[in-house]
Amino acid sequence: MITKRIIPCLDVRNGRVVKGVNFQGLNDVNSPVELAKYYSDNGADELVFYDITASSDGRKIFTDILRETARNVFIPLTVGGGISGVSDFERVLSCGADKVSVNTGAIMNPNLIPEAAKLYGSQCVVISADVKRVDGQFHVFARGGRDDTGIEAIGWIRRCVDAGAGEVVLNSIDTDGVKQGFDLEMLKAVCDVVSVPVIASGGAGSIDDFISLFKTVPGVDAGLAASIFHFGEVAIMDLKHRMYDENIPVRL
Repeated sequence: MITKRIIPCLDVRNGRVVKGVNFQGLNDVNSPVELAKYYSDNGADELVFYDITASSDGRKIFTDILRETARNVFIPLTVGGGISGVSDFERVLSCGADKVSVNTGAIMNPNLIPEAAKLYGSQCVVISADVKRVDGQFHVFARGGRDDTGIEAIGWIRRCVDAGAGEVVLNSIDTDGVKQGFDLEMLKAVCDVVSVPVIASGGAGSIDDFISLFKTVPGVDAGLAASIFHFGEVAIMDLKHRMYDENIPVRL
């Protein structure tokens, strides 16, 4: 049986891990290298590392911090931020990433996902969709949640998977940082249209939120969170032991 993964997310700005609410009001948390090593040593199944202002600033991701982070962790590392071409895939993978996450780059360049999948394999290509409800519809947002593209999200995610993305990270802007639970409605909609792994992101506030996620939307493969792990509100191994007790498949 495939185990459900627990994935801490490191949102990095100016070389520091930050966290906000609804993608706004970012506060400094810690060094990404130190935090990544801590999670690697304390039960995380994978790590996600986002340079959250790379796309909006029109620059490349911090490769020096990425190299140092990759040297200190021994679990899969997904990296995103400012990925606009296959050369960015090459650069990030060569720095030690296992997978590359794209959002704005895939919106701006429809050929990016199929080109990257052909060169590096679908297992390396992650579509990270920042999605928010607009007039009752799910819309894709670009540039770190700043710009409403007007693109209907569920169909767009399906097209990205059909084009070669091997994994989906669904970031609900509506629930991000609110700590009232994952966006189960949005996650169900995505799981219904794709067959690749789906990672839930945005809204975790407690262990119960993860239990509800995996029991309510069994098609979800992983739960991703930031602040509840960063600030010690939930210990990953406590979460995993609770999942085990609830008969949710998990790696202990």
